[in-house]
Amino acid sequence: MVWFTDRHLFLLAVTIYGLSMLYSVFLWRRGFRQDNRVNSLLLLGAFGLHTTAMIQRGFSLNHCPVTNLYEATTFAAWTIVAVYLAVGFWARLRFLGAFASPVLFGIGVFALMPGLDPSRGVSAQVTNIWTSLHAALMSLAYGAFGLSSVAALMYLTQENNLKFHKLQAISSRLPPIQRLEMLVGRLLLAGFILLTIGLGVGAYNMAQVSNRPAYGDPKILWSMLVWLLYLGLLIMRWKFAQGGRRFALGALGTFVFVLLTFWGSNLLSPLHNPTAPAVPKRTPQASHVIAQVLRC
Repeated sequence: MVWFTDRHLFLLAVTIYGLSMLYSVFLWRRGFRQDNRVNSLLLLGAFGLHTTAMIQRGFSLNHCPVTNLYEATTFAAWTIVAVYLAVGFWARLRFLGAFASPVLFGIGVFALMPGLDPSRGVSAQVTNIWTSLHAALMSLAYGAFGLSSVAALMYLTQENNLKFHKLQAISSRLPPIQRLEMLVGRLLLAGFILLTIGLGVGAYNMAQVSNRPAYGDPKILWSMLVWLLYLGLLIMRWKFAQGGRRFALGALGTFVFVLLTFWGSNLLSPLHNPTAPAVPKRTPQASHVIAQVLRC
């Protein structure tokens, strides 16, 4: 008998993310002058529950749990926590969790919304290794983009402190803005590489399993738009040396755009959401009528 389902475990993880967010407010009000591991321990506990929930879901599906919007969203949030815990060993980057916890809590609440995890009997999807790899790479990319936006928010906070609260900037334990700018750029580059590979794997898989192209699918068009936006940011950073505040605002704003439009692009996509209305096809009779009208 299973006392806790994977959704129950994820709900507990989201609750701890919320506690971490409340503690982050305390750190923010103190100017990040107090260095302790409370926030890291909270996120570590939530990460354990989050990982257990994903493993439990994966065993129940017998494949990588990235088959619907709920699973893809939780995977992206898991990636953000995993990367934070990896870089959190450096004391100067430990406060990354204080900025990441509100993002994680918001993503978690969004993932728990009704309808994002439909019953498998209603919309079961057959997946193969390429579909799972595509979904996993895309989720990892969004996780890297999410963490880059968190680092960008830290950059903007530290820059504001340097401009208006010089003493607070000196006494705080936030990393120097030069290191934060470098971190934003590297996370964006890693996410862009993962996104490019993920789109390539998705295109290969679509060519293998589909008899007709689906390049007009709303989710594919949205993914290409996101790819172009991040390509523009990288070109702006390394080709034209446009860094600093403008680059940080671009990284933060682009990820906010991803968060606000990710759900809608999935709902409108017949390829990613079987319940979405298909694009109506023009019938031969309609084409004949149009041709007759044009002749007149």
